[in-house]
Amino acid sequence: MTVPANRSTRRALLAAGSALPLVALVGHRGAAAQFNLKFATGQDPTHPINTRVAEALARIREATNGQVNIRLFPANQLGSDTDLLSQVRSGGIDFLNLSTSILATFVPVTGIVNTGFAFVDYEAVWKAMDGALGQYIRAQIDRAGIVSVSMLYDNGFRQITTSTKPITTPADLSGLKLRVPPAPMLTSLFKALGAGPASINFNEVYSALQTKVVEGQENPLAIIATARIYEVQKFCSMTGHVWDGYCFLANRRSWTALPPDVQAIAIREFDRSALDERADIARLNDTLRQDLTAKGLVFNDVNRDLFRTALTRTSFYTDWKARYGETAWGLLEQTTGRLG
Repeated sequence: MTVPANRSTRRALLAAGSALPLVALVGHRGAAAQFNLKFATGQDPTHPINTRVAEALARIREATNGQVNIRLFPANQLGSDTDLLSQVRSGGIDFLNLSTSILATFVPVTGIVNTGFAFVDYEAVWKAMDGALGQYIRAQIDRAGIVSVSMLYDNGFRQITTSTKPITTPADLSGLKLRVPPAPMLTSLFKALGAGPASINFNEVYSALQTKVVEGQENPLAIIATARIYEVQKFCSMTGHVWDGYCFLANRRSWTALPPDVQAIAIREFDRSALDERADIARLNDTLRQDLTAKGLVFNDVNRDLFRTALTRTSFYTDWKARYGETAWGLLEQTTGRLG
């Protein structure tokens, strides 16, 4: 399939006319669906998140004998990430996959998982996310009026891409015009390191890079690949500056309208797909660097300790500890060790 080089054109094609779901779910036995629901994501159709969500939705439909039909709308077809967050709160959509970094604008504590240079590897990430910290975060989401319906999915460790120069030391970030999502933690992180972060919704990233509104951006390798960021960037610096996860959210009214046995089926299938998606990202991390190099992206490794040390010379860690409070920060440091 030929993909248009202009990102805005590509998005327009995806959204043209009435938005269409990614998959036509399998046929079902029995009566027509009792519950017709919408699930929105911001990722491209080829991203593992959409593949695994589509599988979960098909299994839910099958397990409920066709009574629950959830249509999947990928690639921001129904709005930008911030638009979708508003819609899942109001009931305009029923389910949403959203990164913790964006969700932090509504449920602040979810941004704690994006603390700069906190997690050293995936072993540490899943120990925290599937343990006490993850439970605490999900409880805070539920208290905010929306529902967390599964374990966290993997967005990945975020890396910096640029069009002008590679990032090898903290000094290279000085004055860099860098796109970040509308996420307080990431804005704070790059300000502390001397960059000039600009909050831009994901559906506008490609065009912002293409037109040089910003010099760089930061995202996991899977996003850099599926969103074709390599077409408008030259360098990729493996900073791994934060880990980012995806929360599966439900509108509370939509969720509570489902019978308890249907809720149990949905949780089971979303959790199953979460584990599958995590494995997908792990496999991609082993191959994407080579694949993206072949597409012209120039990679360089960095000493992450230099960046973490630079942060400790600022008020970054102490400021965020004060914002999140002793309980949440203590749960984070159970895995990461002392920060700051």
